[in-house]
Amino acid sequence: MSLLRREQEAKLALIESIAHSQQALARILDSVASVSAHSEVSARSLAENIRLLSRYQEEMSRMVTGIQLAQIQHGEPGTPWLKDSGYAIRMVRNIQEEC
Repeated sequence: MSLLRREQEAKLALIESIAHSQQALARILDSVASVSAHSEVSARSLAENIRLLSRYQEEMSRMVTGIQLAQIQHGEPGTPWLKDSGYAIRMVRNIQEEC
């Protein structure tokens, strides 16, 4: 077996492991949801642990695949970045002139 093939199989095994971990985490969340509704402290602790685990798994996935996901931005949204109102009219005229 070539070195490249073994490397690909190891990466695939790691990604499968992360996927199984995410499924297990979803099952845990499902079963704990009713309990944590009664305890704010355990809900916060659980949320922080999930956040840390997710970041760890994201970093492992990025290292294996080389794909980096966009980071979630929190805060006030900016204004829409729109073209001026005459842009669409000019584009339609240009297209009509070409036809």
